[in-house]
Amino acid sequence: MDISAGIQASLAGRYASALFELAAEEGVVTAVESDLDKLHAALGESDDLKAVTNNPEISRKDQASAIEGVAGVLGLSPLTTKFLGTLAANRRLSKLGDMIRAFRTIAAAQRGEVTADVVSAHPLKDDQLESLKTKLTAREGRTVKLSPTVDPDLLGGLVVTIGSKRIDGSIRTRLNTLANAMKG
Repeated sequence: MDISAGIQASLAGRYASALFELAAEEGVVTAVESDLDKLHAALGESDDLKAVTNNPEISRKDQASAIEGVAGVLGLSPLTTKFLGTLAANRRLSKLGDMIRAFRTIAAAQRGEVTADVVSAHPLKDDQLESLKTKLTAREGRTVKLSPTVDPDLLGGLVVTIGSKRIDGSIRTRLNTLANAMKG
């Protein structure tokens, strides 16, 4: 299995690669990816969960029991639950977001997909996301999976990042460009 050296070079990448290889051996890559999506959503919604994963003052044991409880509530697979326990034992839960991103990248690469991070000022409607996905798929020549987020600071427009390519059509950038041009 050919996994990018760039991903493996990071701590998060090494953990994500190990999880991917275990999931592939057990034939549960899709289930683990679904688990990580649930976990990512929970991290985004719960300040308490973020605090548990990022607070170094919480003991390993308390982190492990809290994360085990979260895994139970979310209905995560045994492999994902064990992985989270390992992260807690090794004090690596603070890197969970990076590990989720790295796992998604590895899984998408294995499927021949690319992930496009789409940042917009307001939540995009389903038809807008589908239209964007169609256009990006045509442009990239392979299946594009969208990962939408909202950043009100953009004011309007979109910023799309696919790998190292960035398409910035945000109003914020246009205003900054105009301001710099006016400064002379």
